[in-house]
Amino acid sequence: MACRLTIRAGARVERERHRGLGDALAALEARADELAGSAPAHAMGGRALRRFEPVQQVIGRIELRGDDGVRGGVDVRGDGSVEAFTGRMRRTLVDQRPGESPYEALARALAL
Repeated sequence: MACRLTIRAGARVERERHRGLGDALAALEARADELAGSAPAHAMGGRALRRFEPVQQVIGRIELRGDDGVRGGVDVRGDGSVEAFTGRMRRTLVDQRPGESPYEALARALAL
């Protein structure tokens, strides 16, 4: 199954093609780690109203799409944390099990 990744970081959008789900998930993890390493850890916005803490900011999103309809990805937050999701228009967060990384949780959810 061929997979495509769409990497969004700010205004920049990149696309990659991969031969299989395993290759795409490995590339997704590597790119998300790059984004998380460059995450700005400061709040944005006003003083009290509409102030967004780093954990509330999505600084990057990596979406995975497979030829068989598999869809998911990760959001990289401003504090460097990563959350996995499935779906596209209606995203559902993937619950992580104890000791599981967001990437392992995504792989588990997409393999079902």
